[in-house]
Amino acid sequence: MIDLKLLEHLENIITPERKARFDTVLPERTKYFTVATEDVYQLHNTSAVIRSCDVFGIQEVNIVEEKNSKRIDREIAMGAQKWVDLNRYNHVKDCIADLKRKGYQIVATTPHENDCELHDFDVSKPSCFFFGRETEGLSQAVLDEADSFLKIPMVGFTESLNISVSAAIILQHVTTKLKRTNIEWRLTEEEQLEKRMDWIKSTIKSYDEIVEHFYSNQKSE
Repeated sequence: MIDLKLLEHLENIITPERKARFDTVLPERTKYFTVATEDVYQLHNTSAVIRSCDVFGIQEVNIVEEKNSKRIDREIAMGAQKWVDLNRYNHVKDCIADLKRKGYQIVATTPHENDCELHDFDVSKPSCFFFGRETEGLSQAVLDEADSFLKIPMVGFTESLNISVSAAIILQHVTTKLKRTNIEWRLTEEEQLEKRMDWIKSTIKSYDEIVEHFYSNQKSE
């Protein structure tokens, strides 16, 4: 449970502009959809996907690093890693099992004989959109476990898009479609409070000292 008195105290420390930004962004956040990247080799691609998730209100990103383990490119992500929750996995099967345990269907973003075009995608189920490696695409492990296959219609000579571009197109479409439904897609009140506290922690440099001082004053009163 979030200490509401502490939260109020911390919100008095951050700037009114930052607090107003939290008020605007939080109601648009969702865990109804999430994204997973599998062994993406180019660092800037993973970072750009994180940035797209932040832009379109996706709160959680799942990063599978069986072969490629690299730090997030802060310049490309533009600070988005502070506002989006990153779940990291060493094995794709662990990631898939965790996602299914949370109630997500696995959506493989790759051409497939049983695939669905983006404009026909059914948003009625919580979904995780999997994006694969730049050259090989998604592994067979993901394809075997996928509940559905999704593709972006293309009419040019090029057969595929960059992973970060694909993620941005898909997320913009599915989040827009989701918000036109009656589905309860927003974070719960408790989740919003927790996220507000996390974001304040990312904003205030001397967070730990301020919290310690706050509770010391509480005890002395």
